[in-house]
Amino acid sequence: MADAAAELARVPLFSGLSKRQLKQLASSFRERTYGPGITIVREGQMSGIGFFVLVEGTAAVSVRGTVVDTVGPGDYFGELAMITRKERGATVTAETSTRCLVISFLDFRQFVQENGDVAWKLLEHLAAILEVARSR
Repeated sequence: MADAAAELARVPLFSGLSKRQLKQLASSFRERTYGPGITIVREGQMSGIGFFVLVEGTAAVSVRGTVVDTVGPGDYFGELAMITRKERGATVTAETSTRCLVISFLDFRQFVQENGDVAWKLLEHLAAILEVARSR
């Protein structure tokens, strides 16, 4: 996974990190591949607490059986389940052959605790989610 740091640099959540920080973070990620139609995470299940960065392919995000979004390279998911350590809020299913980078809760938490700029970006992301929820 020599290019994992470069892939993570494309993710808005990590865009402000130094090369050293990106390399440190990348060392904790593991690569996973999923074929078309394979469920990556399932709504309502714990399914391992992990944070996913999509590197190749596309995946459908569905809530209560309705597709609400499509994610592609540079997108990420699993941050809410990882922060709350509760069940997944959506199902993510690979639409095409998909390659993801995955980090565990413990590794990600340690990295965020050591890198306040990532913690701040997570807070901004969560605030944006709340704004959308309030406007509905």
